[in-house]
Amino acid sequence: MDIGQLPYLHILVAALAAFALGAIWYSFLFGKTWMKELGFTEESIRSSGANMGMIFGSTLVLTFIMAFGIAVLIELHQVPNITWMDGLRIGLLAGLFFVATSMAINYLYQRRSIKLWLIDAGYQVCFMGLIGAILGAWH
Repeated sequence: MDIGQLPYLHILVAALAAFALGAIWYSFLFGKTWMKELGFTEESIRSSGANMGMIFGSTLVLTFIMAFGIAVLIELHQVPNITWMDGLRIGLLAGLFFVATSMAINYLYQRRSIKLWLIDAGYQVCFMGLIGAILGAWH
């Protein structure tokens, strides 16, 4: 496999879509519950002094790296005519079997709630499925 031949524009679009899903997931869908599970308030977030540009920029770079990984998995499949559904399956399986389980181990030791794990791991599984579906559709 030649990584120079990977569809970098498609990888970027998939990463941007996953990043946008995160904005929806952690604001409209589960934002209040997520904040409550972490003990955050609107005020504590505003007054934290966090560099949000660095956080969002780093998140986008890391999401691109994950999209790149899904693209590699799709290429390694070496199946002609991969569809969006094949890509979706690859992304969902990688998200479920690797990311969600790894997070679960960490959350057990950190004594975090299952509700927080469901929100965070659910996002990871969904966004990896979304990335896989986009890359599979364009394959």
